[in-house]
Amino acid sequence: MLIALGLTLLITLVLGVPIAFALGMSAAVALFVGSDVSPLLVLGNSVFRGMDSFPLMAIPFFVLGGELMGISITTALINFASSLVGHIRGGLAHVTTLSCMFFGGITGVGVAETAAIGTIVIPAMERKGYDKSFAAAVVAASSTLGPIVPPSVPMVVYALSVGGSVSISALFLAGIVPAILITIAFMVLSYVIARRMGYPVEGAFSWARVWAALLAAKWALFMPVIIVGGMVSGLFTATEAAVVSAFYAAMVGFFVNRNLHLRDLPKYFVNTAIVTAIVLMLLGFSKVVSWILTVENVPALLTAAMNAATSSPMVFLILVNVLLFIVGCFMDSAAGIIMLAPVLAPVAAAFHIDPVHFGFMMTMNLILGMVTPPVGVILFVAAGISDLKLGSVVGKVWPYVIAAYFVLALVMVFPSLTLTIPRLAGY
Repeated sequence: MLIALGLTLLITLVLGVPIAFALGMSAAVALFVGSDVSPLLVLGNSVFRGMDSFPLMAIPFFVLGGELMGISITTALINFASSLVGHIRGGLAHVTTLSCMFFGGITGVGVAETAAIGTIVIPAMERKGYDKSFAAAVVAASSTLGPIVPPSVPMVVYALSVGGSVSISALFLAGIVPAILITIAFMVLSYVIARRMGYPVEGAFSWARVWAALLAAKWALFMPVIIVGGMVSGLFTATEAAVVSAFYAAMVGFFVNRNLHLRDLPKYFVNTAIVTAIVLMLLGFSKVVSWILTVENVPALLTAAMNAATSSPMVFLILVNVLLFIVGCFMDSAAGIIMLAPVLAPVAAAFHIDPVHFGFMMTMNLILGMVTPPVGVILFVAAGISDLKLGSVVGKVWPYVIAAYFVLALVMVFPSLTLTIPRLAGY
């Protein structure tokens, strides 16, 4: 079965078949070729069980909350970020990174962040004399903060992929410190580049301006406080937090900002349904693949092979990160998580690696793959917004990618960077 599974998956991916369908077709071929159990029975049962999960409700509600809130908050968040860091050399680059961090606390989808922030700041940076490819690169790199800052759709996918053995809330909290470190690293790098290129500052710092911008952005900034605060306090679970975030976004849009109208809702519902359907299909078909791998004893064989190759958890983590880097260059983060998490998580447990630490590290690595060519989806969005060829954006994004992977290396070596806040919260 494994040979049939691997060959079919390779062929379908080379032919450009969407990953969800590639997984389903590969599993079906493997079952028909090598299983004694009725293939249709396994397919139907496994696909249904892969989708039949209450925590999955978090995904559509987090996405919907971001859709509803995003129409009214982008400019306010950018203005608030500008009031804080616009006075530093290369101010608009810092504003972009900080805005993406704030925006990430509202929607856990990196592509949405690229589109929302990029359409505003890329033209603004070009008018101020910034190189357009540099502007697009900063937007693309900073957009990876969206799925790292809680809430995060990829982290929900990871928790479900490993059968709920890891708390979604713990994974959310694990991302806080690494997200801050990436933000600082990107801003330092932007400052160095800005000094070399002579990019401008955006006026003087003023506490009055900060206060005015904070008041304008308060409803947007309060949303992640509700989500994280509610989970940490035990007031609601991650799934319930998603519902609260969507309800909060609707209330702000309809009754506070008053820029959300009933006629707009079908569009946002459709966008939410598309994202959710993609994830559901991935989870459903991956459940069949996981069943095949379990029947073929792949996790145990991989654990034995890793134990034979090394007894060091650190060497294992290095090997895993290299593998994930390669996978991230060719596959979407959600697809990579769904395919590899059920296989690698048990091996990590055998090496006595904390499941929250490993889960976050794996998720972060694959999220960063969204800005590594040739299949970096965020790169394509940034290039499209800026009307540039992909190569010109890739050439400028690599310093930021290296900085992000440096933070990932720190996360790998120092688990306390991810585990301190979850442990303080009782996870």
